[in-house]
Amino acid sequence: MTTLNSVTGPIDSKDLGFTLMHEHVMVSAPNMFRTFPDLFGPEDRVQRAIDTFKRAKEAGVDSIVDATTYDLGKDPQLLKEVAEGSGVNIINTTGWWLDVPRFLRGVSPNQMAREFIRDVEEGFRGTDIKAGILKCAADFQGVTPELELMTRAVSRAHNETGLPIMVHSYPTGQVARRQIAIFKEEGVDLTRVKIDHSNDTTDTEYLKWILDQGCYLGLDRYPGSLVSPEMRTFTMKRLIDDGYGDRLCPAHDCICLHIHKERPDGTMPEEHEFLRSNVDQYLYIHRHVIPDLQEMGSSQEEIDRLFVDNPKNFFEG
Repeated sequence: MTTLNSVTGPIDSKDLGFTLMHEHVMVSAPNMFRTFPDLFGPEDRVQRAIDTFKRAKEAGVDSIVDATTYDLGKDPQLLKEVAEGSGVNIINTTGWWLDVPRFLRGVSPNQMAREFIRDVEEGFRGTDIKAGILKCAADFQGVTPELELMTRAVSRAHNETGLPIMVHSYPTGQVARRQIAIFKEEGVDLTRVKIDHSNDTTDTEYLKWILDQGCYLGLDRYPGSLVSPEMRTFTMKRLIDDGYGDRLCPAHDCICLHIHKERPDGTMPEEHEFLRSNVDQYLYIHRHVIPDLQEMGSSQEEIDRLFVDNPKNFFEG
């Protein structure tokens, strides 16, 4: 057993249960949810999120990892309210996504590492809510100098705290090759690294290369857009059949609360655009992916490994 930081306090890794390893309760920009709340739809915003996760809990989702960093608008108090109101364990992250402002030019990896470590050991500023996982990112531009700085900062925070790392990556450009090279230079334990959005490709040769480095794969974009949902599940089943089922973590990368954008005629949609692309929200996997895996011949033991054992083992190291 390992004690994890959830947004409601410490929990044992054995209590994670069925876990979705890359989701979002809310995404925006720093402090936007509190500053311009009406952009996020009807006034019952927090209750809408609680009700959404209550439905997920009732269907069997016990825990999620919320991948929302500061630059994605992280709101620790919102996460705590949703966790308490729904009964779903929420583990939040510190680190950085893609939006590195010019004001941070010239800071060192060690400076940022110290800030991330404080989020883990003391809590997000103004709260006692502590981070339970680290995050860094790179996308189609590759690992830019600014993102390399954050990757090295997260690596050093990992070395200091022992927390695992989730990595936003871009499989079409095989960006994880460079990200993993940096982790190796920084002395990161690659068995504590999860390369996310990996089901945006069907290139199993590349995915197996990542797995052979010791990393986990986040197959966490469902239903997704670049690859059909069916091919995402087919690729996952191929990896399971090839012996890699113990390091795969499926999820949705779903967003509950986001900005509602006015239509050209001046009317407001009831839901934001991301919800319209996944009406099942955090239950898409239960309703579609698990039945498809079963139809392809996956046993209940294999399915439990994906959603129960693998998250637990990833956190326990």
